[in-house]
Amino acid sequence: MHKNGINEPLPQPLPYLGTKRLVRVYVEGYEDVAFWRGIFDHFRNPYLRFEISVPTRPDLPKGKKVLMSMIPTSSEEQLLCVDSDFDYLFGERTEQSRTVCNSRYMFHTYAYATENFLCYAPSLHNVCVKATKNDTRIFDFVKFMEEYSLIIYPVFLWYAYSAQMGTESIFTLNDFRNTVRLGYLDIKENGRSTLEWLQGNVNARLGSLRHNYPQMQSAVDEFGRYLRDSKDVVPEQTYLYMHGHTLMDNVVMILLNDVCDKLRKLSHARISASSKEGIALRDEVSNYNNSLRSIRDVLLDNENYTSCPLYKRLSLDIEHYLQHTISQMQRGE
Repeated sequence: MHKNGINEPLPQPLPYLGTKRLVRVYVEGYEDVAFWRGIFDHFRNPYLRFEISVPTRPDLPKGKKVLMSMIPTSSEEQLLCVDSDFDYLFGERTEQSRTVCNSRYMFHTYAYATENFLCYAPSLHNVCVKATKNDTRIFDFVKFMEEYSLIIYPVFLWYAYSAQMGTESIFTLNDFRNTVRLGYLDIKENGRSTLEWLQGNVNARLGSLRHNYPQMQSAVDEFGRYLRDSKDVVPEQTYLYMHGHTLMDNVVMILLNDVCDKLRKLSHARISASSKEGIALRDEVSNYNNSLRSIRDVLLDNENYTSCPLYKRLSLDIEHYLQHTISQMQRGE
């Protein structure tokens, strides 16, 4: 695996020798099966066949704790795949994070969850194109998400540090969600007024936290330095490490709904301005409407996150697993 940080090439395949060895890959829940299927599709080889599923015990248990309980039985032929949550960021600082980060046959996302990959900012324009069939660039998702991340970074540090200390009551997930969520998007000036509104919410929450827990500020600042120096966390990429469902449901879907609505209206305006009239015009509008897709469905199918640095870390983990396992098979072990 990647734990030694060395990017070694995979062994060259030998001639195909027969049936591939089945490797069972267990994930947290049904909604994760498609995501991890897409990940392992990038690692097809002549030796191993990956089958993705939730754990198959009689009571059909699901969730990260269940997979962690399976670590003692994990092996080259039984892999476990989980959301990192904060475990990558916490590293050696908590018992659970040490277990997750050091388990040989458990892969984690590095980003908070699979949703953070699906919401990778450079991929969001393509999501709009697939949903609306309109490739006009009317919004810079990358620039907006960088500015969004810079704004929420200070409260993210408070929330993550509170979670590490086991004192989530200081800054609960619900409080964090209400602080960083977007209530609306004003697309003018690439969402400037929306970001100013968000900044006001963040400033108010920071003021409350610093007033109520002044003794924590220096520890929070130290935690930020640790994340920067040990985990390569930069404020502009905060959204990759925040709570995944909050990011998808309360931030990115707000952006996509508004941008896609404007792109659909733009397409309708272009059709209406064409030379077509009567039945031909109605047919053209109908054809366009029938080509549209659900924004959420397109987002859930998004696989354009492979340029994300955190995906590359995950990819390196899997490459090292493959290198080790295939080498053993080639030696007949």
